[in-house]
Amino acid sequence: MNPEGIDLNWFIFTHHECFARFTADREFDISELSFAKFSTQITRENPDIVGLPIICSRLFRFSSFYVNKNSGIKTVEDLKGKRVGSPEWAHSAAVWMRGWMQNDKGIDLTDIHWVQAGANAPGREEKVELNLPEGINLERIKDKSLSELLANGEIDCAIIARPPTCFLENHPDIVRLFPDYIKMEEVYFKETGVWPVMHILAMKRSIHDQHPWVARNLYNAFLESKEQSVSRLLDPAISRYPLPWLATYARDMRDFMGGDPFPYGIEENRKSWEQMALYSYQQGIAHRRFTPEEIFPSSVSTKVII
Repeated sequence: MNPEGIDLNWFIFTHHECFARFTADREFDISELSFAKFSTQITRENPDIVGLPIICSRLFRFSSFYVNKNSGIKTVEDLKGKRVGSPEWAHSAAVWMRGWMQNDKGIDLTDIHWVQAGANAPGREEKVELNLPEGINLERIKDKSLSELLANGEIDCAIIARPPTCFLENHPDIVRLFPDYIKMEEVYFKETGVWPVMHILAMKRSIHDQHPWVARNLYNAFLESKEQSVSRLLDPAISRYPLPWLATYARDMRDFMGGDPFPYGIEENRKSWEQMALYSYQQGIAHRRFTPEEIFPSSVSTKVII
């Protein structure tokens, strides 16, 4: 779908490159952006960006805990006193799970030795400023990856968006902490209504100030594109994915999630926006606790009656 009145010039990069270049230099007018990193930038004094409630990536994250069996970790409570890594502190997958650990499981984040390193290659660095809570112990390792550290037993657990190489290569000591993560995530969604958001779209505030209609027109186009994609997924006759029973699973997921398995919008995702607002502030990533109304243009929430 082409947004009405907007001529887009697309650049297709990895999301890490998008995040780094937009965060450091605002090279693009609009960019996919980590929701955790967005929370830092939107809560700066006089922020120069606004968000669009267009969700580029969302995933439940109980599958994202990888442990070395030699560490003796059987439950999330066993992480107390252990060395736990993530690619960045402002890494959305880790933010969601640290928030769950702190608020739902009663784990004090100061009881864990945190490690930051690249996921499968060394050298990854934090992209936004942090205000770490008092007592947080965060060690940065530049010459090894999380995968290497986990396989060698130099960390006990990694909370990471994608499976580390050591897990994909079937290292005998590396397993998921929660092998039955799908059931856990279904229960979590049913109890909380939260469908964790990883990436959204961010736009320069100067674009919105000069052309306030751009936000709604972009939202309408992305929403229509998403709805077409979901419709194809639900219909086995036109699905673009050559996998058996995928459409059946997609319809079950749609029904379980109340009609839309991948909603966009402010109200449709209020619980998820508010949850990240809490978690990112508690963890010293956001400068203050924000509300959905202040991070998204009001035009996006305007009800259009036809």
